[in-house]
Amino acid sequence: QVQLVDAGGGLVQAGGSLRLSCVASGRTFNIYTMGWFRQAPGKEREFVAAIRWSGGSTYYQDSVKGRFTISRDNAKNTVYLQMNSLRVEDTAVYYCAARPVPPISTRPDDYDYWGQGTQVTVSS
Repeated sequence: QVQLVDAGGGLVQAGGSLRLSCVASGRTFNIYTMGWFRQAPGKEREFVAAIRWSGGSTYYQDSVKGRFTISRDNAKNTVYLQMNSLRVEDTAVYYCAARPVPPISTRPDDYDYWGQGTQVTVSS
């Protein structure tokens, strides 16, 4: 089992920045990919970014490329999502997730472990 605790959300004006963090515990050696997803009210959960736990390859949703950066600190078992140039449409609950097997996936159903979510609200 892997436990995930995500944090760092808040209220920010458009154009501002936030950094989300996700701390993993338990059988972290089983992790192949860490991902960030988000879900806005009335919408399905969507992929934001993912990173290979070892090796560090990264993948992004097109709408966040150039604005968001996913990174990891293996020593701290932590994954980060640096979000810059935030837009109103980035408002959502953000979840980190862990996938224990390859390959990297952008599908929520392929991830076995989830954080509790952290609210990001971007005001105009």
